[in-house]
Amino acid sequence: MIGSDLLNETFFSLAANKSRSALTILGIVIGIGSVIAMISIGQGASQDITNRIESLGTNLLVVTPGFQRQAGNLVRGSSGSAQNLTLEDSETIKSDVSDIDNVAPTVSTRKQVTAKGTNTNTNVYGIDGNYFIMKAIVMNLGSEISASQIQSRAKVAILGPTVNTDLFGEGIDSVGQKIRIGDQQFTIIGITQAKGGTGFGSADDLIYVPITTAQQYLTGNQGVSNINIQASSAETMTMIQEEVQTLLLQRHHISDATQADFSIVNQADLLSSASSVTDTLTLLLGAIASISLIVGGIGIMNMMLTTVTERTREIGLRKSLGANRHDISIQFLAESVALTFIGGVIGIIIGWLASLVVSKFSGLTTAITYSSVFLSVGIAALIGIVFGYYPARRAAKLDPIEALRYQ
Repeated sequence: MIGSDLLNETFFSLAANKSRSALTILGIVIGIGSVIAMISIGQGASQDITNRIESLGTNLLVVTPGFQRQAGNLVRGSSGSAQNLTLEDSETIKSDVSDIDNVAPTVSTRKQVTAKGTNTNTNVYGIDGNYFIMKAIVMNLGSEISASQIQSRAKVAILGPTVNTDLFGEGIDSVGQKIRIGDQQFTIIGITQAKGGTGFGSADDLIYVPITTAQQYLTGNQGVSNINIQASSAETMTMIQEEVQTLLLQRHHISDATQADFSIVNQADLLSSASSVTDTLTLLLGAIASISLIVGGIGIMNMMLTTVTERTREIGLRKSLGANRHDISIQFLAESVALTFIGGVIGIIIGWLASLVVSKFSGLTTAITYSSVFLSVGIAALIGIVFGYYPARRAAKLDPIEALRYQ
């Protein structure tokens, strides 16, 4: 059987019973569309988390206070209200550890903030002059915190755009206005540009004040909440982490590393852990959606078995005219693959539209990649072959004499 004859025969057979063919294709459409949509949600979540972590800075190490606890082979930090780190630790790291671009200690606390009858509850970061450079934060209005303001413990504040909107309204220039952080009055000197994202301490929903001001007026102690260290390159991060650990153990007079009163988080490890979680999520979502593909495949097998039964006399006639088992098998297998191919193409379009709808109305990030499309097409073709093989084989094995007698 030549290719053109096979295509014509396949089209004629599927068109002969349009309703049954359409319902069978619908099962594949739902399956492929579900796989595309679910994988796009998982991959979108992966990209979103990666972008948020990378927005915190590149090649980043974060030292946090707190005694470490052993849990099997995993070492966990427990900061609580610990104040084991100081500005002097930060300065020593900057001067004694090589291959470091920037060091930025921070003091963080959560406070009630009020302004002209409005209020919000948000995180307040005490920072130095290196913080905005390390985190790639850009000013939209006003000016950054200066060295003189840090030295004089000035009561000045920079607002993230979300905080500014919460306190003063959308698009309002609040530079020069007064706010109260806790029971202390601060003057707004700037508003940062939006970076987007939520969670992981979103830069849009923060207030920045001089680190010395935060220590004196907001936390009441000289400890720092963490020390951010930016390595010169990704390749040096492990070496820097080891050097910082050794240095702080010496400064804190600790001989046993397992008893360290601080912990160091490597951004690369954080990215790896987040990627592992999102990959598992994507796999789980894809596996759940694939169940509908199996159901669609069973629908194809059911239809093809019914078709073989209905066309028994036709099969007998074809064999009596010279068609061999291979020709009959290829004919029915082609019909099965055609059903899944048509359903696969429509399913990809439906899945793509579904991911756009989810992204627009739920706020979730979705991402459709070529790999997910090719995977779905491959799965559709495989389903057509696997679930069409048995009916095609059954048709090919029919005895022509018995088939011609079939009523």
